[in-house]
Amino acid sequence: MLVASVIVDVSARAVDRPFFYLVSPELAAGVRVGCAVSVDFANRPAVGYVIDVLEMDEGEIEESICELSKLKPLLGVLSEPYFDRISAQLAAWIAHEYLCTLPDALRLFTPPGGSPKVKRVDGSWELMFSGVGPVDDRWVIPTEAAASFVPAKNAVKQQRLLEALSCGGMRVVELNAILGNISPVITALEKRGVIRIEHRRRIREAMPTITGACSSVSHLTSSQQIALDTICTTLAGESASNVVVVDGITGSGKTEVYLRSIARVLEAGKSAIVLVPEISLTPQTVGRFRSRFGDDVAVLHSRLSIGERFDQWDLVRQGKAHVVVGTRSALFAPVSDLGLVIIDEEHDSSYKQDSSPRYDARAAAYELTRMRGATLVLGSATPSIDTLASCEGGALGERAWQHVMLLERPSGQPLPDVQIVDMAAEFKGGSRSMFSQALVDALLGVHERGEKAVLLLNRRGFASFVLCRECGFVPECPHCSTSLTFHDATGELVCHHCDHVEPMPATCPQCGSPYLRKFGAGTERVEAELRQIVPVDMPIIRMDADTTRKKGSHERLLEEFSSAHGGILLGTQMIAKGLDFPDVTLVGVINADTTLKLPDFRAPERTFQLLEQVSGRAGRAEKPGRVIVQTYWPEHPAIRAAAAHDRELFLETELPVRDELGYPPYVRLVNVLAWGNNDEAVRQAITEVTLAINSSMISAGYEWEVLGPAPCLLSRLRGLYRWHTLIKAPTCADVSAVIEPVLKARKPNAEVRIAVDVDPDNLF
Repeated sequence: MLVASVIVDVSARAVDRPFFYLVSPELAAGVRVGCAVSVDFANRPAVGYVIDVLEMDEGEIEESICELSKLKPLLGVLSEPYFDRISAQLAAWIAHEYLCTLPDALRLFTPPGGSPKVKRVDGSWELMFSGVGPVDDRWVIPTEAAASFVPAKNAVKQQRLLEALSCGGMRVVELNAILGNISPVITALEKRGVIRIEHRRRIREAMPTITGACSSVSHLTSSQQIALDTICTTLAGESASNVVVVDGITGSGKTEVYLRSIARVLEAGKSAIVLVPEISLTPQTVGRFRSRFGDDVAVLHSRLSIGERFDQWDLVRQGKAHVVVGTRSALFAPVSDLGLVIIDEEHDSSYKQDSSPRYDARAAAYELTRMRGATLVLGSATPSIDTLASCEGGALGERAWQHVMLLERPSGQPLPDVQIVDMAAEFKGGSRSMFSQALVDALLGVHERGEKAVLLLNRRGFASFVLCRECGFVPECPHCSTSLTFHDATGELVCHHCDHVEPMPATCPQCGSPYLRKFGAGTERVEAELRQIVPVDMPIIRMDADTTRKKGSHERLLEEFSSAHGGILLGTQMIAKGLDFPDVTLVGVINADTTLKLPDFRAPERTFQLLEQVSGRAGRAEKPGRVIVQTYWPEHPAIRAAAAHDRELFLETELPVRDELGYPPYVRLVNVLAWGNNDEAVRQAITEVTLAINSSMISAGYEWEVLGPAPCLLSRLRGLYRWHTLIKAPTCADVSAVIEPVLKARKPNAEVRIAVDVDPDNLF
């Protein structure tokens, strides 16, 4: 007798466990691990996912599950398998590690567009299937009879149709566009056997690539060869650890190492997944990978339409694409026989999801590769402190991870010289511009030589805030505890957290003063002032969250910059990493202090990484590069270390501070969040949860540090009040075992939501 173990698709902790259903002989052939199935749950229909299929006799059922008479039958099979047994195990690990429900974790593995759902319609429950799926095109194909068929003289449309088909079949939609409504003619000729209709799967185009970004390399440098050999040895199962950290300076050729590693994997009949942090990186990355592996590459990220994502996901599921390139969710693509996972720019914060399930793609990739016997490669010019700690035997690795370094560029060019400009000294000297004289002169020199420059400002908009000079009033978002940003192009004030928009007032709403001053500088303002400095024929391409909202905007802007003769690429941190343009010789950082002054213990590390990454955009080919960093804090260790390309100098100052204050990699952090419409109710709820966690911790014999509760830095976001409690535990601690019972014991409360962020990337 077959019994299916099913996770019902209901995100409630009270039912967050497998339920067992009898499988009838009629359904037995279709019930497999990973299928979506229809079940009777709490006397109503529901959708679930099969995580196991058991063959048991009646005695076994009574002993291990329940009485046979109490088992309900499975109602139906709704899909082919979305995932396999190992993926189900990974979902269970994610659910435990990041304290989410199993349905939340399993949805990571379902196709784009989602699985079937049960919804209440007009008082009854109905099964609703996703409207996303394969798209077929109707093709008109000439038969052998077409060669001898002669249309009547007055059958003009038949003549024109056969002429159009003289070179082969065409889609019906194309024929209608060329010849008008041709359907009656098609029907008539099909009946006479002159043509036939075929239905062919159409793959919706997912990603244009960036031209000029697909060059191949004939010889590896010695350090590239060592990195490749280390990865290949690991792929062969001959290493103590399955993790290789490729620590290579910017422009050292990490991508070529990735490409050759993947080639080895494909030769062995296996598949590979490549993760990139920014959607903006995918056009170039996909260009390089498709130039090497052609149509064997699938692309998965959020800027594709749901239909495009489904097609790419389905190509992988069918085994027609063996290389998956995408952002963090691509990790869960249904690849067959996984051999290699590569996480490029592994230090990037985008690999941590900020909504349920709040998983870290790096940790999940480690578990995935361990379960499947695959290799994990973490690549970066600026590996995170946590990753460097794991190379010495840190929290994530059971053994010390393998660490290989690329210290030279294939071009032979050294890292660019970095000049630090003290903007306080510039101000004292009489300058009132956001551009130092050194940067202005360098930009003019770039224009004269027909070269390119990259300018980084990690802030978008025209001004960071508006202030009344008479009463001090600052316009704030009515839904978030933050000031509004002025956008000159629209004349509006915008919240960059919830997208609230309101017009810029002519006078102060508080005192009526006309003296409203715009403070700070965003990318929009930098562009406006830049156009007053550089020659009019020098292209300026701005790339930030405002200019990249539309689909295809990343590709269009990067293509524009690539093809321009000279020019400036101005943008936020999305331009700081991964992009490779050989004619960029100058990088300018408008204000290096932006990330440094954030109230976050990782602020110095992120500043160092950002400066080192953006510096690496310069001088990647034959021409030497130059970097100018503008700052009001020139003596800060992160800035001095980045200017000297000296990571050890940075770590010498940063690690003792982390150790003394109790922050990663020396402890493990857990952020318990509460939010709701009523501030007092939220405060009370987080206090109760904090006390319960304290009690659970003491009962388990642990003495972890608990800080809070306290209001979040963004104490109000999108109209909701926010409080949190921070827990510091040993790096090896199973924090979920302590916190999960507290969450399960808490009664559902529609007024206040509670979430737990394990290993949070930010504490805002």
